[in-house]
Amino acid sequence: MSVLETLPEPKILKELMKILASLNIVCCPEEWLRYHSFIPESDDNVSIASIDNGSGDHLFIIFAPQGTIIKGFDHESEVSPYAQDEHEVWPGIYEEVPTSLLSLLEDEAIAKEDVTFCFWYENNDSMWQQGKVEIPDGAEDGSDFLIGTIFRTAEDFVEFAEGYFELTLPIEIVAKIYEGEAITREMIKAINPDSDVEKVFQELEGID
Repeated sequence: MSVLETLPEPKILKELMKILASLNIVCCPEEWLRYHSFIPESDDNVSIASIDNGSGDHLFIIFAPQGTIIKGFDHESEVSPYAQDEHEVWPGIYEEVPTSLLSLLEDEAIAKEDVTFCFWYENNDSMWQQGKVEIPDGAEDGSDFLIGTIFRTAEDFVEFAEGYFELTLPIEIVAKIYEGEAITREMIKAINPDSDVEKVFQELEGID
């Protein structure tokens, strides 16, 4: 199964990214050290989810009224612009992206030219789309790796948090959050006893 086939539809993906961002807020008080983040809808009804592993790799998911676009960058990929003498975006990554979605990547913070893969989903699509990109044999565009850090289950997040945040999380609490339960003071303390509960609540409100 290709990575495109494993991606949930945008509405489900958006809720999942909110859950991951919320758990990161609870686990890690330092915003710059968080792996998953979510910026809620702005005046133009656009919201942005992001993944940053702190090692030069990142993923942006932009949810907009006209559809959703994913831009990923694996800094070690053979199709990275920095691996080319011309320092250009690999052929095929952006050519077929609808203009209305491609324009969402123009924000300087998104670093449009730092890209190794791009997927999109217009409102009338029934599955995720990708341009005609030819990747050399033995090369990787980083999509399996980065999309794989969108953890679908509580078990996967607990395993990740133990390695990344060095926290042992109660699976039953994390499972409730994955199921959509509102995060309570007790949940926050169970996940991260050292957290500033009021600050966490303040940040969590900013996601909804």
